[in-house]
Amino acid sequence: MPQLSLLQKERLKYQPQLPNLLQDLAKLNVTAGTSQEKQTPTTLPELRETFSYLSKQDPFITFEISTARKGAPKKVGVVFSGGQAAGGHNVITGLYDALQKLNPQSILYGFLDGPKGILNNKTLLLNEASLANYRNQGGFDLIGSGRTKIETPEQFAAAEVTAKALDLDGIVVVGGDDSNTNAALLAEFFKSRDCKTVVVGVPKTIDGDLSNADIEVSFGFDSAAKTYSEMIGNILSDALSAKKYYHFVKMMGRSASHLTLESALRTQPNMVLIGEEIAEKQLTLEQLTDQMCDLICRRAEQGKDYGMIVIPEGVIEFIPEFRLLIDELNTLLATVSADQVQDKLSPKALKCFKVLPDLTKRQLLMDRDPHGNVQVSQIETERLFIEMVQKELKERSKAKKYNGKFSAQPHFLGYEGRACMPSNFDAQYCYALGHVTALLVQNGLTGYICCVQGLSGLVGNWKIGARNIATMMTLEMRHGKQKPVIRKTLVNLKGERFQKFVRVREDWGLGDLYMSPGPIQFFGPEELTEAPVFLS
Repeated sequence: MPQLSLLQKERLKYQPQLPNLLQDLAKLNVTAGTSQEKQTPTTLPELRETFSYLSKQDPFITFEISTARKGAPKKVGVVFSGGQAAGGHNVITGLYDALQKLNPQSILYGFLDGPKGILNNKTLLLNEASLANYRNQGGFDLIGSGRTKIETPEQFAAAEVTAKALDLDGIVVVGGDDSNTNAALLAEFFKSRDCKTVVVGVPKTIDGDLSNADIEVSFGFDSAAKTYSEMIGNILSDALSAKKYYHFVKMMGRSASHLTLESALRTQPNMVLIGEEIAEKQLTLEQLTDQMCDLICRRAEQGKDYGMIVIPEGVIEFIPEFRLLIDELNTLLATVSADQVQDKLSPKALKCFKVLPDLTKRQLLMDRDPHGNVQVSQIETERLFIEMVQKELKERSKAKKYNGKFSAQPHFLGYEGRACMPSNFDAQYCYALGHVTALLVQNGLTGYICCVQGLSGLVGNWKIGARNIATMMTLEMRHGKQKPVIRKTLVNLKGERFQKFVRVREDWGLGDLYMSPGPIQFFGPEELTEAPVFLS
């Protein structure tokens, strides 16, 4: 049993604020709402057969104050699905507290170790005693998490058996885009089976790519960005002190560069790659290497043989020739072995493959991820770029175009930010999300993901609602086949955050304008403790 530190004990006392709308749950009635999207969201025509029930539901719902009424007791199961994100325990405590407010006879189960707990009916009864040491704490260790996908007919049937055995009124899926896609499919299956159990989702991912006009941010993003910013700031201080290393820092975030961008804005390293910009400009691996070397050479002329280059985890998927190579590998490796791949690649993809270092080649051919795709997170892009830069600088040195000293240190910031103690923002946001999930179950709503809006304002003024998950879907290649998945949200290159970065990045390159934001602050002035990263 983990022991609590002094700070953890102090955080147990923290009471998250709630939006004013959630102060009296018994008075809230569900009503059709208006999505914040420019056009009313609908389910894609090609997915309406898959989601025959969900596609007919309101695209967005909200709650309005009405006459108070006591809700019937509910039995609910909650599951953590996928990677950890700070604030998950507050989703559960918020859900539990809300269920108790609606009816003290309600029961909450936690499915153990992720979705496989649903399949195996492995649960923990969640009550005041079991939750006592987990309020405002990091990690998912109360019930654990996992990446099991409920996708085969046998698995759907097993989930139904569990739902009926526990007499569940609802299952709450706390997860990212793939997990909430699974939630929608399970909701649709239960409806087709006339099973009373509703399935609702909670937007969780540190990557920040599960968002839209209705979901302003996924929980955990704020805490992760602040944690990584602290670490980058520390490394920058070390670089400026020693003045002898270039630090190549890979940041977690496979499909979007949100974490990289936000952490960079808080720390101001010398160079930052944004995958979405690379894709738009169709920059090649060679061009990116040249950009890095150009900066290193210019700094060397100033006597600076040190600095930092920050790289998003999924950057290689944005490089055109790499994207082509990965797409072909994802398709080929579903049917042929790794040693047969080179014979099947197109000439352009093969050319890209051949110029890569041996380590990167091996990593591209490693085992698939749970979705059958190349394990991009296992590819050490920070080392790839170090090797490419070393090679180019050696050539420039021979040509008398570089006379500096290049020594590099690779870093990967990943797991360090997933299970940290949630910031005050994430603690309050997650507590509110938990309350919204209770309202969805109480009102028999299925296939929705909960939303809390107005996050840039005071907590008391936050608005609540839920988005039909089916309206967020697109089609994506998985295991060599087109499958429905929630559309990922990438960095908006015309947005305020990226444009701010564009205006200042040249100054960052040559000047040592490093900032060290320090650790997450829980106590002190509100500008330090309450503001989320996207407002800083």
